[in-house]
This record gives sequence, C-alpha cells and structure tokens, in this order.
Amino acid sequence: MSRVAVVTDSASDMDPARAAALGITIVPLIVNFGNESFDAGVDLSTEDFWKRMTAPDAPFPTTAACSPGDFQVVYQRAFDEGAEAVISIHVAGTLSGTIKAAEVGAAMFRDREVHVIDSTSASMGEGMLAELAVQMANDGKAASEIAETVNGRREDLQVYLALETLEYLKRGGRISGAQAAIGTLLSVKPIIEIKDGKVETTERVRTRGKAREKLVELLAVRPMDRLSILNTTQADPQEFAEQLMPRIPGGIDRSKVTIDTVGPSVGPHLGPGCVGAVALYTAGSRPR
Repeated sequence: MSRVAVVTDSASDMDPARAAALGITIVPLIVNFGNESFDAGVDLSTEDFWKRMTAPDAPFPTTAACSPGDFQVVYQRAFDEGAEAVISIHVAGTLSGTIKAAEVGAAMFRDREVHVIDSTSASMGEGMLAELAVQMANDGKAASEIAETVNGRREDLQVYLALETLEYLKRGGRISGAQAAIGTLLSVKPIIEIKDGKVETTERVRTRGKAREKLVELLAVRPMDRLSILNTTQADPQEFAEQLMPRIPGGIDRSKVTIDTVGPSVGPHLGPGCVGAVALYTAGSRPR
C-alpha cells in the first residue's frame, strides 16, 4: 500500500468497489429503520436502502455517527499494513458528529501521523477530496503536503441538489420546519446548496425541468477538474449529465465525470427524486 493511507466515511457516497480499487477505506455510519440498525454500505447496500426507504409504511430512517473505536481500528490496521501516515477526510462537522469521532480515534495515536480533515461538504464533495488525497499519495507526496492541499481545495467544491420536497431535510433536523413549510405551501421544487458546512435553500422553481435548468445555470460557471452527478431514486441522472456537460466552461473529459447514487448515510435527508451535482472547480478559476 501507499505509505499514506486515505480514509473517509460512508457519507461520501463513494461506490465501495471504486473506493476499494483506489485504496480508500470507508468507515460506515449507522442507519436506523425503526428498531433495526445497519452499517451503511456494509450490511445495508444503497440499493437495499432505497427499497426500504420507498416501501409503503416504512419507518423514517435516521442516521448516527460511527464511534471513535471504529476509527481506532481502521487507523491501527492502516499502520499495521505499513502506512506511515493517515489522511482521514470526513463529512462536514456542522452536519454530523463523525469528524469528532475521528478526532477522538486519532488521539489514540499521539506518536503517529494522522490528519483528520473536515471536508466542509458531504456526499461526493468529501469523496472527491479523498480521491485527490489518493492521487497525491500515489505521486509520493508527504502526508503534510496532502493535508495542506486538500484543505486548500475545499473552497473549490460546490454542491447543488434539486429536491422533490424539503420534508426529508426537516425530518432529519437539517433545516427548520418553517423553511420546509414554505416549500410545501408553494408546491415548488427546492434547490439546496451545500457549501462551507451549511445547507441552504438557494432557489425555488415550479417544475422539475426548470429545476434542472437552474442547476445547470448555477453549476456551469467555472472550469471543472471533476464532476459527480448525484441522484436518488426516480431520477434520470444520465439525462441531466448530458444537459450539464456541454455548458461547462472549457468542457470536461468524460473520464472525470461519474454518476453516483446517494447512499444510506445521506439519502434519508434528501428523499426520492433528487438530482444534482458536485463540482470540483479548477484551482484559481474563481471569478474575481
């Protein structure tokens, strides 16, 4: 393995097979359906999660952070397998207690090099930073340089999602009941932004088609190094990808574009019918 191990959590929505191929270790968050508890992506796949989520009379799922002990085990395994340092990148601390658990786990290794990084994002926002860390590790970069670069690239991340309703974000405690009620009363399709660890409603439009056009308008503003098209069930991500890609300034190589289904750790807060994207914009391309 690389002398720098890379760790993330299941809120990254990284495909387990892709993560394994890249050498990224995913620590699972907990998902609860009623009295049943699951490790996201381990004993509850993304496909099975959405089957449960959309089943008639299904209990509303809740999520919980993993424990410090989970991280301690993962870090120890990385060092036992020859890593000299660990880069651990996680869902925004404002949205989950996961990073606190990672920090406590890392404190058990005071004589080893463990960098715990708050992605200030979620889903493939943190996944892209983990990919970047792996790329740098494979290029032989030191862990300290990787951590500095990853921290610096957080400002180039942007997440926009068009939802069918704000109800799921309200149930999960990520927005207020008043915010959700406005969207319900107006029968609009809300567009949310995840930026700097905050979830904000940025737009409200009347139809699904207008929501997707607004997403394109919001996203296609700068050259991109990487693009993830996000979706839950009952959406057509490929169609949205074909709508967005030609509008990206300078274009984007298709090898840098993935279509990723939101999994059990983030899905409870978004609900069915969601589509959107995570962009990692080219460094230095921010408008002045």
